[in-house]
Amino acid sequence: MSVKLKQILSPADEKALAKHSHILFVMPAQKPSGLPFATTLETRLKRAKQTYGDLLKSALSADLPNGAFSSWVALDASQTAFQRHTSLRKALKPLLDEKPESLAIAVFGDEGFRQSVAADAYYVALVNAQALPTHKRDKTKPRLLKTIQLFGAGLADAGRINAQVAGNTLARTLTMLPPNALTPSIYRDKLVSLAKAHGWKHEEYDMKKLEKMGAGAFVAVAQGSEPRDAAVVHLTYAPKQAKKQIALVGKGICFDTGGHNLKPARYMNGMHEDMNGSAVALGILLAASERQLPVRVDCWLAIAQNHIGPLAYKQNDVITALNGSTIEIVHTDAEGRMVLADTLTLASRAKPEFIMDFATLTGSMIGALGTRYSGVLGNRPELLCKAMGAGNAAGERVCAFPFDEDYDEDIESSMADVKQCTLDSEADHILAARFLHQFIEGDIPWLHVDLSSANRKGGLGAIASDISGFGVGFGLQLIDTMLSEQAP
Repeated sequence: MSVKLKQILSPADEKALAKHSHILFVMPAQKPSGLPFATTLETRLKRAKQTYGDLLKSALSADLPNGAFSSWVALDASQTAFQRHTSLRKALKPLLDEKPESLAIAVFGDEGFRQSVAADAYYVALVNAQALPTHKRDKTKPRLLKTIQLFGAGLADAGRINAQVAGNTLARTLTMLPPNALTPSIYRDKLVSLAKAHGWKHEEYDMKKLEKMGAGAFVAVAQGSEPRDAAVVHLTYAPKQAKKQIALVGKGICFDTGGHNLKPARYMNGMHEDMNGSAVALGILLAASERQLPVRVDCWLAIAQNHIGPLAYKQNDVITALNGSTIEIVHTDAEGRMVLADTLTLASRAKPEFIMDFATLTGSMIGALGTRYSGVLGNRPELLCKAMGAGNAAGERVCAFPFDEDYDEDIESSMADVKQCTLDSEADHILAARFLHQFIEGDIPWLHVDLSSANRKGGLGAIASDISGFGVGFGLQLIDTMLSEQAP
C-alpha cells in the first residue's frame, strides 16, 4: 500500500481540521490551551465522568459537530516507546476500523514533544493501515488509507518509518499465510521474486546440495517431508559503501507437526507460523535495503517442514552436522535448533562481524516471559545490554537470559558430541541457545532472539494484529546502534 504523506508545519486550526472525516488528537500530559473542538472534548469527558488526566490511561473517541469522528489521547514525555505505541494503537483503532481514505493527526505541546509523538503516531497509523492476507469470499475492493496529514509538526524521518513499516508488513504477511499457501517451494519462489525486485544476490542450498555438503542436522528434519523442497536460502544486500558486515539467520519451518513426537491438535494449530523467524529476518533485510543502510546484510533462511513419515528422523538417531559434530536426537519436535545449527555454520563461514538469529524456538521462553516480551541470549554480555536498549528504543521489548557454560552439562551425551535437548522442560530456552552456539565457527559476536512475542492476542505495542512482526523494529534499531558506534 502506498500512502501519500502531507505535512503542515503550522499549528493545527479548527478550520483546517474540519475538512477531515477522521482525526487523531495527541496531547501532552498537561492540557494545552487553544485546543480545537475543546468543547466537544469537555462534553465527552464529562459524560464518561473523567478528567483530562484520564486520557493518559485510555483514549476517548467522539463525534465532532461537523460529523467527523475523532479520538483523543494524552502522552507523557517520560513514557517508553512501548507505552506510547500502545496508547496510540488503542486510540487509532476506532478510527482505522472505519477504513478511512485519509487521516488527520494533530499534535500539541512543545516543539520537542510534537516532533517525537508525530513520528510515533505516523508509524502506528501507517503500520496498522496495511492490507494483510485474507481468504474471505467478500469480493468488495478494500478501502485503504491513502493520505496521512500532520498538523503541528513535520516529519523528518518518513523514509525510515516507511521502510520499517514495509519490513514489518512483509514479516506479518508471510507469517499469516496458511501452510498450503506457503510451502517451502512457494516460499523459495517468493524469495526469488523479492531478490530480483530489490537487487539482492540470491543463492540456494537445496537438499541434494546439503546432503553432499554433510549438513546432516538440517537434512534430518527435512527428509521426512515430500516433496523434498527444503533449502537454505542465502540473500545478500551489499552496498558499495558498506561499513559493516552482519548476518541474519531465520528459522523457516513452514509447518511443524512435531514429527514422530507428534504434537496434539491444540499445539499443532498455528504451526504454519513457525517460519516467523525467517520472515522477521527477511523484513529487516528489506527495510535495511530500502533505507540504503551502509551495511552488508547476509540473510540466511532455513526453510523446511517437520513432517512425519517413513524417512522422518526419530528419537535416538545420531546424526552428523555440517561442522562435523554428532548430535543425539532426543525429541523430534526440537527441529528448529537442528535446521538452525547447520544454517549458523554456513553463516559463520562467511565471516561476518556479527550474527543475529530469529526463531519461534521454545515453549519455555513463552513460559518464562509470556507473549509480551521476547528473550535474547548471546555470547557477549555487552551485546545483551545493547539489545535491551535497542528493544526499549524501538518499542519491542526483549529480556536477556543467562548463558553460562555449566548449562552444557545438561546436554552432554554418552553416545554423541551433544544432545539435541532434554526430555524435561527445565530452562529449554537456555539449553537451546547453548546448543546453537556450538555450531558457530569462529569467535563471532552472536545474538539469539527467541520470539515468544511473535503472536500476542489483541496486539502488542504498535501492532494491532495478533501476529506482530516483532523483531523487525528491534533488529533495525540494533543495527542503527552498531552503525552509530562506528561513526567518527
